[in-house]
Amino acid sequence: MSTLPAGSRAPRDVPGASPAPLVVRTAELDLTDTSRPASDPVTRVLAALASDDDGALVDLLPDAGTPLAWVRRGEGVVGWGEALRFTTSGPDRFREAEDLCRETLASAVVRDEVQLPGTGPIAFGSFAFGPVVGVDGGGVESVVVVPRVVVGRRGGRAWITTIDPAGSIGPAPSAELLDPDARTAVVSPGEVRYAPGGRDPRAWVDVVGQGVARIRAGELDKVVLARDVVATTQRPVDPRHLLGRLARGYRGAWTFSVGGMVGATPELLARAEKGLVTSRVLAGTVRRTGNDDADLARAAHLAHSSKDLEEHEYAVRSVARALEPYCSSMNVPESPFVLDLPNVLHLATDVTGVLHEHTSSLAIAAALHPTAAVCGTPTDAAAALVAEIEGMERGRYAGPVGWFGADGDGEWGIALRSAELGSSDGPGAHRVRLFAGCGVVAASDPEAELRESDAKLEPMRFALAD
Repeated sequence: MSTLPAGSRAPRDVPGASPAPLVVRTAELDLTDTSRPASDPVTRVLAALASDDDGALVDLLPDAGTPLAWVRRGEGVVGWGEALRFTTSGPDRFREAEDLCRETLASAVVRDEVQLPGTGPIAFGSFAFGPVVGVDGGGVESVVVVPRVVVGRRGGRAWITTIDPAGSIGPAPSAELLDPDARTAVVSPGEVRYAPGGRDPRAWVDVVGQGVARIRAGELDKVVLARDVVATTQRPVDPRHLLGRLARGYRGAWTFSVGGMVGATPELLARAEKGLVTSRVLAGTVRRTGNDDADLARAAHLAHSSKDLEEHEYAVRSVARALEPYCSSMNVPESPFVLDLPNVLHLATDVTGVLHEHTSSLAIAAALHPTAAVCGTPTDAAAALVAEIEGMERGRYAGPVGWFGADGDGEWGIALRSAELGSSDGPGAHRVRLFAGCGVVAASDPEAELRESDAKLEPMRFALAD
C-alpha cells in the first residue's frame, strides 16, 4: 500500500515512496473576541461555536468534496480538503492503515498551541465491515483521509488546524478561514422516493426466519441480519444537509461523515484517551411511540425482556473478551441501562478499562470488530451465516468509523443508522443507500425484527427530509 496526494489511488502491488512531511499548525479560536464588529460574518461563526447550537461545527463545512465529521452534542471535529488520502482492503486493512498513519503523522512538523484531544494532526477513517463481503464476492475498500483543515470544539474551547504537505503550505490557521460568505448555501434533496435494496421486506422476513431456525438448530447463538433501502432524490444530495439535521435531531448520537458514509451512530466502539478506553455496547431495541407514558412502559419492559437481555449479554461478553488482552484492569457493569434516543430505546452498557502502554484507538477498534452487536455469536459462525443468507453487500456499513491522532488516541464508532452516498455518481449523486440491522436470537419474531429495522431506518429518512 502506498500514500499518494489527495485524489490519487494507490496500486496495491506498487510500493510508494514516503511523502514529504506534513506541516501541521493548530491555533485556538477566541470565541469571546470583542475586537470584531458584530456585523462581521466571522463574528457570527464564532458566536455560533460559543453557543449551545449542536450543529455549529457541521455548519462550517464548505461545499468542497466529501465532508469529514465526528460530532456529538456540538463537540467533536470536522474537516475538509485532503492533505493525504489512501485506501486499504483485506484482512490486514486495520494494521496497514495504522502503520501508514503512524509513519505519516509521526513525521509531521507540528505546532499545536491547544493540546487537546483532536488537535494537531488527525486522520478520519471508515473501514469495511469485512475483508471480502457480499453476494458479488468483491472486496470493499476502507478509506482514510488526513484533511487540509480541521475545526474542533471541546469543553467550551475551539480550535482550527491546517495540515499541508511541505512545499505547498497554505494560510496560517485563523478564524478568517471560517468566513461563511465563502461557502455555498446548503440545498435540500427535495422529493425522495424509496425502493427495496438487496431484498424486499417480505423476503427479508424470510431471511430472519432462516436465521432463527439455524439458531434453534444449535448452529450459533445469535446473528445480526441487515437490510438496505435505496433512496432516489429529486436534487443531488448535499451531505451537509444530512449532517446538519442529524447533529441537531440526534444530538445524543455521534454524527459522522467519512468517504461518503454518513450517519448518526449511537454506538461508541472505542474511545482511547490518556490511557483509558471506553466502549458503549448497544443490543436490545424497541421503537418509541411518541407518547411519554407508553415509552416509559416500553423502557421498563425492555429492561426486563429475557430475549433482549440475552441478546445484550452476548454483545457485552464479546466486547469484554476482545478488550481484556489490551487492558490492565476493566469495569464491566452487571446490568445495562436504557438509552433513550428520538426513534428507539436501547439496552446499553459502557465497558471501561485501563490500557496497556502504547495501545492505539485503532488497534482497539480492530480488536473489537466485529462485535456480537453487529455480527453475532460465535463470530465465525455468524459471519458465515450473514454471507450465506443476508443477500446484500454491506460495504462499510457496520464497520468502524471515526478519527485518531498522532498519539494513537481517538474515537471510533460503528457505522450504524447510516447511509452510503452514491459513489458512482460522485458526491452530488441522487442515489443514497440506507441500512438497518437487527440482532436475531432463538426467541426472535421475524415480523417484530422487520418493525425494528424500520425504526432504525428513521434517522436517515429524517436526514433526507426537507
